[in-house]
Amino acid sequence: MQYVNISDTVRFSRIVQGFWRLTDWDMPAAEAAALIDGCLERGVTTLDTAEIYGDGECEVQLGAALGQLKRRREDYQIVTKTGISKEVVDGETFGYYDTGYQRIIDSCKNSLRKLGCEYIDLYLIHREDPLIDHHQVAGALKELKKQGCIREAGVSNFDPFKFTALNNLMDGTLRTNQIEWNPCCFEHFDSGMMDLLVEKQVHPMIWSPLAGGQLFVSDEPRYAQARRKIEQIAARHGAAADTVVYAWLLAHPAGALPISGSRRLERLDAAIAALDLELTRAEWYEIYVASGQQVLR
Repeated sequence: MQYVNISDTVRFSRIVQGFWRLTDWDMPAAEAAALIDGCLERGVTTLDTAEIYGDGECEVQLGAALGQLKRRREDYQIVTKTGISKEVVDGETFGYYDTGYQRIIDSCKNSLRKLGCEYIDLYLIHREDPLIDHHQVAGALKELKKQGCIREAGVSNFDPFKFTALNNLMDGTLRTNQIEWNPCCFEHFDSGMMDLLVEKQVHPMIWSPLAGGQLFVSDEPRYAQARRKIEQIAARHGAAADTVVYAWLLAHPAGALPISGSRRLERLDAAIAALDLELTRAEWYEIYVASGQQVLR
């Protein structure tokens, strides 16, 4: 396994295990603990979740599983997120964002309680809030660090302007932007976010690296075109197609940390295998243009 220092005090595994679908997996705590133990045995020490996953139940179930581990807390890192809210309005559930000062403080304390831990290694603002007050957000994150509730802070799904605004008020200490990126999704290339991350030497965490599985099952043209090219390159290397995708993500100079979201350890093994697969520069670009979403100028 490779590891990345996201700060002077926090080190993440290059491959991250995600628990977005934990509540869908219907796992008893002992089974989830065995999954986490399997991750740790492979050197995958960084675990990703969010307060909104499973409508709050995901953190509860992850906490129950962590409570059964016979591991030290320093053996793994927890990433979780805040900022997405839900309310029932006129009988229907309505989702919105709330990144107010007290909301962030209270959410973090609640996540600590549900996860059953004393600190969160990396705490993220989950989504771009049109009503964001960067001063309030920075103040809350700094206060949580001061109290020892979180070790580091970052964001998720931010564009370069909002990232820069908050990062400036955080004295340049945002440690990641967790973004969607795969061979059919290039939002953060088009926005300039990837360039900013390289400039600031901030390692992005990558969610949906396989496009939620659509990359290998969808007949939509962009997925089918990308899949054909990925399979061609996989055949050249004698590798699994998903391993090629992870290798493609890892090759970017931003130093990405892809999140594997499967419950199956063999899928995690395919991601880990990418650490030993080196694509040529030409192959990287073959995948970059394969879906038809990007054109070289």
